[in-house]
Amino acid sequence: MASLSDEWLKQSDYDFNTAKDMFQAGRYIYTIYMCHLAIEKALKSLVVITTREAPPRTHNLIQLAKLGSANLNTEQIQFIAEINTASITTRYPDELEKSLTILNRDVAMEYLIKSEDVIKCIALDNRLLK
Repeated sequence: MASLSDEWLKQSDYDFNTAKDMFQAGRYIYTIYMCHLAIEKALKSLVVITTREAPPRTHNLIQLAKLGSANLNTEQIQFIAEINTASITTRYPDELEKSLTILNRDVAMEYLIKSEDVIKCIALDNRLLK
């Protein structure tokens, strides 16, 4: 199961690097989308370690954090709840222009910083549990 967990972490890292690339390109909606995906995959790696089973096919970060018994602080839990909701907007924006205004450069930068913090915490959990 360790190799499956490692694969999820590798994909998380790849997606987080893509989020940074999207930020540099000014594609802020996709920055946030890729941050969500990177956290999702990091959590799935933790689920593999914790449950010794393949993770469920879900995008729900709260569900994955609970299933993986993620050791996140209150601020990190609040953030994954926030990005969990924001990712719906990034996948299916009702109005592109409105979404571009709300999910701007400053918001994308905040999501990048907080996402990196959460992913590092999850990766540390993985190392401690192996």
